[in-house]
Amino acid sequence: MKFLSVDKQIELISRGAEEIIPEVELRSKIEKSIKTNKPMIVKLGCDPSRPDLHIGHSVVLRKLRHFQDLGHQAVLVIGDFTAMIGDPSGRNKTRPQLTLDEARENAKTYLDQAKVILDMNSLKVCYNSEWLDNMSFSEVIKLASSTTVARMLERDDFTKRYESEVPISLHEFLYPLAQAQDSVELISDIELGGTDQKFNLLMGRNLQKEVGQEPQCILTMPILEGTDGVEKMSKSYGNDIGISDSANDMYGKTLSIPDNIIFSWFNLATNIDSSELENIKKKLESDSINPMEIKRLLARKIVEFYYDSNSALEAENYFNTVIV
Repeated sequence: MKFLSVDKQIELISRGAEEIIPEVELRSKIEKSIKTNKPMIVKLGCDPSRPDLHIGHSVVLRKLRHFQDLGHQAVLVIGDFTAMIGDPSGRNKTRPQLTLDEARENAKTYLDQAKVILDMNSLKVCYNSEWLDNMSFSEVIKLASSTTVARMLERDDFTKRYESEVPISLHEFLYPLAQAQDSVELISDIELGGTDQKFNLLMGRNLQKEVGQEPQCILTMPILEGTDGVEKMSKSYGNDIGISDSANDMYGKTLSIPDNIIFSWFNLATNIDSSELENIKKKLESDSINPMEIKRLLARKIVEFYYDSNSALEAENYFNTVIV
């Protein structure tokens, strides 16, 4: 395969990204990939804590697709084992634990939903129970010895809970280490995640250094606000639009978002190019255009991405004739 130049790849990779850590190392990895004609291993972990994906998940899934389009090896890690622990990221209390069977049952729908975004023919899918469930207790102790309690308490959500005297269960400290072990097992070059995953992603980078691997680069994506415009999109908050929602529901829910997040949704939840995005920004800043008209365009763009243009028009007509 003939790879694009480093600058061309960086241009697509950085589009919409919040942070690349460190970009100089990413450039070096891309240069090496081109020179050896070998794709980079790009990892994205996804815990099946619930059976459905929403368009908030699509922000990072679409970035993984960018790496596929550039010819790199995308790896989707289904965190059936880590879902049993429960990701503490952004949590002000201990997340309920799932059984391995519950996590695997939820995971069954993930791939069917993700195929709307990812190229399933080239995607590598792994379940982290394959290696984490087989670790001995002595191996877990060795893994835990790679970091300190002080380092764990640097994590913002742990710090807040500790200072507020909200209990932190010991097993929650193991979550970042388990996710880091995934990176070691896959010898990943790059790991993707939301901005709330930064601590976990850095832990993977550190653990790779510990075992003598070349550390992965990290790419974080912004968090999509939910339909309430306040909390991040989550089924727990009831502010989500599911990837498997009907076209009518997608359209209607999009029209319900507050005006102040319209631009963010165009940027993170659609495939419009930079020139279109700039045009949207100018329209939103103009007092002569009703934001609802721009919101209707947003709703059409979202439905078009998950369905097609005809479905988008039908959903708009349904809204105009039945709902209004």
